[in-house]
Amino acid sequence: MEHDSSRDFPPREGSSLPGEWPSALGQAFSQILHHLTGQESRRGKARDVALQDLSALIEATDCDKLFEGSGTSLHGMPEMLGQVAKALEKYAAPPKEQEGRSDGHSAVAEKAAAVGLLFLKLLTKVEAAKSSLVCPAWKTGLTHLAGPIYIFAVTHSWKQPWTSPRSQNVAGEVLTLLLQVTECGSVAGFLHGENEDQKGRFTVIMGLLKPDLNKESWKNNPATKHVFSWTLQQVTRPWLNQHLERIIPPSLLISDDYQTENKILGVDCLHHIVLNVPAADLLQYNRAQVLYHALFNHLYTPEHHLIQAVLLCLLDLFPVLEKALHWKGDAARPTTHCDEVLQLILTHMEPEHRLLLRRTYARNLPAFVKRLGILTVRHLKRLERVILGYLEVYDGPEEEARLKILETLKLLMQYTWPRVSCRLVVLLKALLKLICDVARDPNLTPETIKRALLEEATECLILLDHCSQGQVKGLLAKILQSCEDSKVVNCIRKVQHVSEGTPYGET
Repeated sequence: MEHDSSRDFPPREGSSLPGEWPSALGQAFSQILHHLTGQESRRGKARDVALQDLSALIEATDCDKLFEGSGTSLHGMPEMLGQVAKALEKYAAPPKEQEGRSDGHSAVAEKAAAVGLLFLKLLTKVEAAKSSLVCPAWKTGLTHLAGPIYIFAVTHSWKQPWTSPRSQNVAGEVLTLLLQVTECGSVAGFLHGENEDQKGRFTVIMGLLKPDLNKESWKNNPATKHVFSWTLQQVTRPWLNQHLERIIPPSLLISDDYQTENKILGVDCLHHIVLNVPAADLLQYNRAQVLYHALFNHLYTPEHHLIQAVLLCLLDLFPVLEKALHWKGDAARPTTHCDEVLQLILTHMEPEHRLLLRRTYARNLPAFVKRLGILTVRHLKRLERVILGYLEVYDGPEEEARLKILETLKLLMQYTWPRVSCRLVVLLKALLKLICDVARDPNLTPETIKRALLEEATECLILLDHCSQGQVKGLLAKILQSCEDSKVVNCIRKVQHVSEGTPYGET
């Protein structure tokens, strides 16, 4: 029997919304929407009653009645359900972030669990309507419901300050049922469409997030940035390039914040865009240059996590930027953006004493040498100073910085070998000092790390010998006569054997 909602929700005086609805069901939903969004919504008791009434109303209403009136009526039930879903999503959203305060999160989790149960009931009605011949309007209803329900599910599905295990479970069930109802095998399919004929919902989601992603409002809801970032990461080639105007401004906005956490989140969004948008689209309207300058400015921030994210993004952006460069063979090659970044990195590396930053810079240095190749010769003097300085300093048990510096030195000698022989004495002293320090290290460094350092340093000596036409072998011969350390002697003999033509692996 159909629920007579007009008895439970009579038209309110002074409210134009209920009077506009021709059906009692529409008036009932309009009353609930008024309770959720009006002045009364500030009173918790009124909202709790509205949620209870909504739950009872959904359960008592047949699916054919729930989605009626979507034809020529401007105020059909699908549109009303969409408005209710938006109100519920806003009701369960976490409050504005306040530094030093984390209270109220338990209340948000409780509200999210209650709203999630309502969304499960709504989606169950949609699933039932799909198999009903008398209810063809379910598709229209789902169109209005899918966006707000998705935002709610992503907001509360993962561990956050405002979630609890129960709210996460309920939100996860909502997302699973949403994918089932929309007949999508994954969130990516839900967003960009499962096939060419199916239109995805990414545009709708970005439209719903847009009011909360401008300069004045993006911090009002701490979940918005996470929903945007996670949603963006789900859409890849070849679907992302058509949404550039919707995704680049919010990504730049988030990355430009004063909080390091938000900077990293924004840089990760920009990195995803760089990886999944064709170079031609990034070069259009100077977008790639805009991204580059935004990223370059972050290199002045002494935060190792941020520096790591920025350098990885820049290394993938360089090939895009260099497509716009045209080199004529009769002139000197122009300096590139990679040159500019490497110059700044080396400037920061020389005086840097913080271990985490030293490791971050050293970790990415080999990639820059590979990127520039023989053009690394432009930075050879400064690279030499950095390499010598970093080889002297103990970097902790893992020795990440010194291992990466040795890798950089090997690449540098391979690419710029004609310029290496004049630096023979300086490099040989630094490598031998490193080998002696590692060999005499009593217990600070694990044996596996020691072996790795000795092997890398030995390979550098072999390359140095090749670059100097065998001079290293002659200089090392004198050391063998006086050296008593077996590890040092072993490294020297490997260099001599390989220099004489014996493969390194057979020594």
